[in-house]
Amino acid sequence: MKIAMVGSGYVGLVSGACFADFGHDVVCIDKDESKIERLRAGVMPIYEPGLAELVAANVKAGRLSFSTDLASSIEDAAAIFIAVGTPSRRGDGHADLTYVYAVAQELAENIRTPTVVVTKSTVPVGTGDEVERIIRESGTDVRFAVVSNPEFLREGAAIGDFKRPDRIVIGAEEEWARGVMREVYRPLFLNRAPILFTSRRSSELIKYAANAFLATKITFINEMADLCEKVGGDVQDVARGIGLDNRIGSKFLHAGPGYGGSCFPKDTLALLKTAEDYNSPVRLVEAVVKVNDSRKRAMGRKVIEALGGDARGKRVALLGLTFKPNTDDMRDAPSIAIVQTLLDAGAEVVAYDPEGMEAAAEIMPEVTMAASTYAAVAGADAVALVTEWDAFRALDFARVKSLMNAPVLVDLRNVYDPAEARAAGFAYSSIGRV
Repeated sequence: MKIAMVGSGYVGLVSGACFADFGHDVVCIDKDESKIERLRAGVMPIYEPGLAELVAANVKAGRLSFSTDLASSIEDAAAIFIAVGTPSRRGDGHADLTYVYAVAQELAENIRTPTVVVTKSTVPVGTGDEVERIIRESGTDVRFAVVSNPEFLREGAAIGDFKRPDRIVIGAEEEWARGVMREVYRPLFLNRAPILFTSRRSSELIKYAANAFLATKITFINEMADLCEKVGGDVQDVARGIGLDNRIGSKFLHAGPGYGGSCFPKDTLALLKTAEDYNSPVRLVEAVVKVNDSRKRAMGRKVIEALGGDARGKRVALLGLTFKPNTDDMRDAPSIAIVQTLLDAGAEVVAYDPEGMEAAAEIMPEVTMAASTYAAVAGADAVALVTEWDAFRALDFARVKSLMNAPVLVDLRNVYDPAEARAAGFAYSSIGRV
């Protein structure tokens, strides 16, 4: 089957490479000529474990190609995926659908054979209706259907998530479109991956509802962590205790500095705006967004507290900048608010991240980017572990302490055992543990 993937960002590139690996003939399309040139040269625009190798293998096999020409690329494509960005719209927080609708208009002008147009981008309820209207009102007499197929990829584990999904959600109104989508995902049918067919609007809402629920779990355990610190509990024990209940589950119950990334902040806000538009407020999600926003600066204040309440003239080393490990994504990363809080308090900030420093340097130019973990901690009055990269899970405590100006360690990811850290001579603090 020939598949066209419009948009070669995170979702489009991962999805296109995986579809090609299934045996489909895939072309990834993007208007950014420099991005397409880099992809053709084997240079990935993002960091994702295993992606470069997967792309190279399928390009070599002739199943994956890249183009800037939409019109020629979609010829004879049985399925055309829209996988362009839907950032928060400046001013009101709604998802910006400019790129989605622009693609729909271009498809309307260029489809020549029966095709299924698949919205892979994360979009609010009703977007598929508008995409269908745009194409239909172009006057085309070509048979087409618009389908919703949200992605559920975790950055850092996207390839595995695509090939071994918890579920595949397909929102389609026409049976023939469902048939095309069954063929698109046939390799996963054979692996018995759960595939849920729904209405298009239900499918669009599933994506937002899933991310809002996960964001709620993260925010809930973070508030429990704060309570643990007040009453003398251990949030990790609390998380285990409730996570062993099958109705709750253990995932996303890891206390930390708050959620960030490309999905949760944007999608929770978009869900709030959609609920507002339909006069059906989601108060719980409103609270989640508010609590998460305030938590990030609170983590900066936690570091200042570890410094004795005064950060002016102090040097603080941050280990990790990206919103999670195994990605170079800095979007809405907690480190951004933590850095700003420290800078506002007069601290000097130095940082090291295995993959995110190039992107971080553009966002936080006042921060000194170090060449290594130990270069970052040299001369520091406090070290804050912000992102739980594997590289930070087995620090040489003796070496770190010898390099620091003062042995203060703030573990915002609860990587280390408090007793061991304190036995090594550190003034140690973490999240939800005493």
